[in-house]
Amino acid sequence: MPRRTLLLTTAALLAATVTGCADGTTASQTAAGPGAGTAAGRHVPGDPQETLHLAEQLLIKKCMEKRGYRYWVEDRPAPGGASRFPYVVDDPAWAARHGYGTDLYRERQREALRDPNQRYFRSMPADRAPELVGALNGPQAQGLSARLPNGIKVTHSDRGCVAEAERELYKDLPAWFRATRVTDSLAGMRVNMVLTDKRYLTAVKPWARCMKAKGHPYPTPAEARAAATRPDQEWPHAREVRLASAEAACAGSGDLSAVAKSLDTAYRAELRRRYPGPTADLDRLRREALPRARAIVARGD
Repeated sequence: MPRRTLLLTTAALLAATVTGCADGTTASQTAAGPGAGTAAGRHVPGDPQETLHLAEQLLIKKCMEKRGYRYWVEDRPAPGGASRFPYVVDDPAWAARHGYGTDLYRERQREALRDPNQRYFRSMPADRAPELVGALNGPQAQGLSARLPNGIKVTHSDRGCVAEAERELYKDLPAWFRATRVTDSLAGMRVNMVLTDKRYLTAVKPWARCMKAKGHPYPTPAEARAAATRPDQEWPHAREVRLASAEAACAGSGDLSAVAKSLDTAYRAELRRRYPGPTADLDRLRREALPRARAIVARGD
């Protein structure tokens, strides 16, 4: 896909969008995405993760402006339906409003088109757009690397404004890169462990019977979600809501929701024991960065 037609993502996601394989690596190089804001007069958020995010955004903005570009502070992305309910939709009120969350996804797409960073990127002359991308992400996906638990190696540039902001905030940039990439990978591993656990599969059976009785013969929540969210066959919102609402109503059948939450907690603890280094590093780096982040936000860097 031509670089100028890439859908722009948030800078936070952008920094994490690296893919690779065991015998080679690649990295995504796109520009910044949804969100807006100003650099001055910031109130320090009470949520530590929000403070860290905002501080990083302000540092990216400062860096980009030093390099002769404009940058608007990005909002922290809200979780979508799949990340909010990875095992089963079990909130009837949320399901009644959003179904599986495709309405929220479409709204994020519309916001992305209105985003000032994206509009700015689209307004750049074709010969300058790659320079902006390089200023943000660095010229090449090299300098930072991490080996994930599945053996895949991921890489990213240690140059560019994203790397510069993370280095200033977290100090040990290589450790930060490894810790974030490995723990992100562990999150996906945890979900897969729950979904394939015999206790989860056993609890799914009464859920499926409940769904069938309501006229929705889907064997698993994943298959119900997939049917309602196919990109090539968009469902009317009311139809999606009916299916998700039925799923939420059946979530208590066989204690599926309770079983999934219990397994999620147990596997989270197990993975922390199996991979103590990255999780401990991430906790430490965030803890040490928080006073710096609060100072950055307070002075509106």
